[in-house]
Amino acid sequence: MNAPMYVPAFSMKQRVTMMANKYELIATNPDGSDGPLLAFAQQKRMAFKEQVTFYSDETKTRPVFSFKARKAIDLGSGYDVYDADGQAIGWFKKEFGKSLLRSSWQLSAPGVDADGTERNPTVAIVRRVWEFVPFVGEIPLPFIFHFDFTERGSGRQVLSVERKVSIRDRYRITVQDERLDFRVAAAMTVALDALQSR
Repeated sequence: MNAPMYVPAFSMKQRVTMMANKYELIATNPDGSDGPLLAFAQQKRMAFKEQVTFYSDETKTRPVFSFKARKAIDLGSGYDVYDADGQAIGWFKKEFGKSLLRSSWQLSAPGVDADGTERNPTVAIVRRVWEFVPFVGEIPLPFIFHFDFTERGSGRQVLSVERKVSIRDRYRITVQDERLDFRVAAAMTVALDALQSR
């Protein structure tokens, strides 16, 4: 297994195309400006067994990590995150029971077990109502929403994912726990966008 890679802050930009959602993961410089590209990912629409591969750049010639659903139908079974050599480096799963009113996830990596929920319960409820209104639910939600992940037991902050309002989805990610591998944090961030409504 490759050594863990710690990145304290990065951003994610999404581009929507006809057949896939494309994601750019970009390092954040100390002054808050964009740094170099860390990884590029593409999620095919209508995939039954979800798998997303992250590459070193948009040419998609060198895969660097990935995540994959454990089962094709049972989305509650979770997703495993793999390094470039196919070794598992973490996992995450949505907690469907808790997510009825407020989306909740579990996240695990070596030395880290965390629970994540939407920061604002009011926004969470409005999002659910929005999704079930005929025709309106097809319109992209104009609200921002944030997720906070805290360590199970200690309650310490591990990861924060904040969606910013823009023409295309853009997220700001802060990794407070140095034990959390960037690849696991990045996979979780893409999942929050790609799998949130499932």
